[in-house]
Amino acid sequence: MKPASFKYYSPESLEEALRLKAQYGDEARILAGGQSLIPAMNFRIMQPAVLLDLNLLSELSYISTKDGKVLHLGAMTRLNEVEDDVVIADRLSLLHEALPYIAHPQIRNRGTVGGNIAHADPAAELPVVALAMDSRFRVQSINGSHWIDSEDFFRGYFETAIDSSEILVEIEMPFISTCTGWAFLEVSRRPGDYAMAGIAALVTLDSNQICRKARLVYLNLSDAPLDAKQSADLLVGEVQSDDLIMAVAIKASEEEIMPMESLHATVNYQRHLACILTKRALELAFGRARQR
Repeated sequence: MKPASFKYYSPESLEEALRLKAQYGDEARILAGGQSLIPAMNFRIMQPAVLLDLNLLSELSYISTKDGKVLHLGAMTRLNEVEDDVVIADRLSLLHEALPYIAHPQIRNRGTVGGNIAHADPAAELPVVALAMDSRFRVQSINGSHWIDSEDFFRGYFETAIDSSEILVEIEMPFISTCTGWAFLEVSRRPGDYAMAGIAALVTLDSNQICRKARLVYLNLSDAPLDAKQSADLLVGEVQSDDLIMAVAIKASEEEIMPMESLHATVNYQRHLACILTKRALELAFGRARQR
């Protein structure tokens, strides 16, 4: 298959890219890594009139921890760079644990952080991690830039809060605090395939091993990353027990997630996977929290 005809621009500065985005608006699609966009164009699922290639914008490729508390990622930073960063492995273990689940090494060599997040695939790993970590996203237009919280960013199936004149330029993610355990798990038919279900879990304990904060965010179990707040709230104020974890897993899988049936997994099977993954993730997160 070949894509439909389109205009191609390769801006040499962010200012030029923003002018072009303002000019063409919804007609223009951003080419970052292209690992999702190009196949969709080849199958003509997507037929943009204009393609804006950001690969010359080295200013959008960086990993910074300048303030010691928050990770700053340029939108054009390659996934493999994030995967190999030692500070991220130490201070943002949830992100580090999720990255190897993203497709294959060849894809991560080209794929970008911003492209993965802005594409907003409900089966993608980074949007789920970003939401679990209370990340923020900086978007920019010719009129300036502003930040969008992760809970307001993902609107639905391949839909975000980015305006037609804006480009995602930076991701901000806070480091994992002391006494917080994490876990990222997913199930796919083969390594590198789209996940049938997945979860990012965070649990923060006090000195008495009582849970003071928890987060459970699911992938591919709704049309966007799903934050199971009611299920996570069951953990707060409690000490880990098998009965507690089972109750949380049942509530999340039966009441909060909203699976979309596919050729690879029925709704009932996805609920079953969600229950199993929730139990495993919480056991792992509680154990890591105690160690920290």
